[in-house]
Amino acid sequence: MTPTSRTDADAVLFERDGPVAIITLNRPDQRNCINAAVANGLRDAVKRFEADPALRVAVLTGRGKVFCAGMDLKAFSDGAVDEVLFGQGRFAGFVSLERTKPIIAAVEGAALAGGLEIMLACDMAIASGSATFGLPEARLGLLAAAGGVFRLSARIPAVKARELVLTGRRFGAAEAEGYGLLNEVVEDGAALSAAMALAQSITESAPLAVRDGLLLSRLAECTAEAALWVQSDQLIERILVSADAQEGARAFREKRPPVWTGAE
Repeated sequence: MTPTSRTDADAVLFERDGPVAIITLNRPDQRNCINAAVANGLRDAVKRFEADPALRVAVLTGRGKVFCAGMDLKAFSDGAVDEVLFGQGRFAGFVSLERTKPIIAAVEGAALAGGLEIMLACDMAIASGSATFGLPEARLGLLAAAGGVFRLSARIPAVKARELVLTGRRFGAAEAEGYGLLNEVVEDGAALSAAMALAQSITESAPLAVRDGLLLSRLAECTAEAALWVQSDQLIERILVSADAQEGARAFREKRPPVWTGAE
C-alpha cells in the first residue's frame, strides 16, 4: 500500500493498494459530515481515481466510528449550501458525478441522511452488522434530495421507501440487506477488508468488460434519474428557504423538538 496522499486540507484521504483506490472521508470528530472541504475533496479524489488507468476499482469509507452523518448543518447555517449541494456532482461532489469505474462503499457505524445518499450513489456496498441507516431529513424540515428519495424508491418496495422517507426511521444492516441495498453484512470492523476483497475480485475481470458491464447495468437507472434530478433540485431549492427548514436546523443545534408551521 502506498503512503496516504491528502486532498482538500486533509478532509478526504486518498491511497492506493495496487489497482484499488481507497478514498476516506476524514472528519471523524464531526461524524464525517459533509462541508465544502469534504465535497471538494471527494470530487477531486473520484476524478483522480477516474483519470488513473492503473486504478480499476475504488473503495469509499469513513474514518472513525461513523461512515457519514450527512450534511454539516453548520454549512447550511453558514451559507455554504450551494457549494455542498449544487456544485459539480451535486451533494458531496459525488452523488451525480459522472464516472466509468466501480466504487464500493464500506460502511461502519451510521450512514444517515446524505451519508446514506452517498452509499446509494456507490455501485456496491458492504456494511458491518451494527451499521445503521436512515433518511431523517423530514424530521429536520428538509428533503433527501441528493438522490435518497428516488434511489431508495427505485430499489426497495414503494410502501417501505415511503415509510422510511416520511418517518425518518433508522434501520439496521439486516433490514438493509433484506431490501437488497447491501452486497454483504460482515462483523464489526471488517467492512473495509471485505470491500477490498470484493474490489480485488473485480480487478481480476477484464477492464473493458467491467467498464461496459457497469455502464449497461446502470443505463436504465441513469436514464430515469436524469429527469428526477431536475425535479429534485427544484424541490430542495424551495424547501431550503422555508421557515420549517430554518426551524429544523435551529432545533437540531439547540437539541429541542422543532415547532413546525408548514409555511412555504
